[in-house]
Amino acid sequence: MAKGGYGGMGGMGGMNMNNLMKQAQKMQKQMAQMQKELEEKKYEITSGGGAVKVTVSGSKVIEKIEISPDVVDPDDIEMLEDLVLTAVNEAIRTVEDAAAGSMSKITGMSGMPGLF
Repeated sequence: MAKGGYGGMGGMGGMNMNNLMKQAQKMQKQMAQMQKELEEKKYEITSGGGAVKVTVSGSKVIEKIEISPDVVDPDDIEMLEDLVLTAVNEAIRTVEDAAAGSMSKITGMSGMPGLF
């Protein structure tokens, strides 16, 4: 009777654990591939109707900032600063959203904070 509660689960539990490990390894490979693909992507974000354009990599590195000469006004530096700030923040959000979307495709779950 001592075996009764757990005896039948020994072989079954091992098989389930193997399947679980295989699934985890597959998911890990998919996540590594997704991470590599994300890092290779480039995102272009604009603000001010295209007056400022920021190019950011999937690894959140700002690669280029283009500023239209039309918005360079020495008497209104604050407006230019706001346009650059808006474009940079939106670029980072875009990369984070892309990473979260890719992750949810793999895991079937949305929102794994701190993972990327």
